[in-house]
Amino acid sequence: MRYCWFVFIWCMSSFAWASTLSFGVVPQQSPEELAKRWVPILENLSETTGFSIEFHTATTIPEFEQRVLNGEYDLVYMNPYHYTFFHQQLGYVALAKQKDQKLQGIIVVANESPIKSIQDLDGKSLAFPSPAAFAATIIPQALLKKEGINIESQYVSSHDSVYLNVANGFFVAGGGIKRTFDNAPKSITSQLRILWESPSFTPHAFAYHPRLNPAQVSAVQNALINLVQTEKGRLQLQAIGFSGIEAAQDSDWDDIRELDIQTLSHLLKE
Repeated sequence: MRYCWFVFIWCMSSFAWASTLSFGVVPQQSPEELAKRWVPILENLSETTGFSIEFHTATTIPEFEQRVLNGEYDLVYMNPYHYTFFHQQLGYVALAKQKDQKLQGIIVVANESPIKSIQDLDGKSLAFPSPAAFAATIIPQALLKKEGINIESQYVSSHDSVYLNVANGFFVAGGGIKRTFDNAPKSITSQLRILWESPSFTPHAFAYHPRLNPAQVSAVQNALINLVQTEKGRLQLQAIGFSGIEAAQDSDWDDIRELDIQTLSHLLKE
């Protein structure tokens, strides 16, 4: 009898685990702003899949990186470099990405700034979200270094913080990406102009932890792809700057691997 009771408890706990999935979103914006945009999407996915898909993020990108490294999230929306790193280290696997869209890094300055080219940034202090923000930090910094332009990098936690700091004159320029710039408050971006845009790369990945089973992965992938099939889903996608989501595979991020970025290697030594 005691054995049967143990099996019952084990089965119930396994069911609870399987029916609740944590969904981590990289904090390119404040947690409050992310929740406003993402919670409706996850509620929609929950209704479609039958799982309770819970929104999670962090106050800073480095904190988010540590949580991913700890395996805290069943599902993650993360930047391309994050994906290649955490795929290699933890086995996260891509299942989807933004449809018909590439990722572009940008450098922004104030509208009235006298800066006309990236050469004018030499010797200046620039704002970036975090050291491992792929298109907003790594790519712009690599370009500036290649061009022999020396800058001081300051990290301000999120893309929105970069735009706000540059608009308020605390920094002469800062790094971001086109999508978050387009989604940021117009009261801020109307004060800014894009000085430089990067080449295009494979966008952020929707990925799953290897502890998920194939049925869970398939259900979530189909639900993501089918968001665009309803008016409610299309409006929710518009809130995060998407026109749709498509299936993805690990090799889609080989363009990122070719860059041989080592920014997060310090996490393995901590």
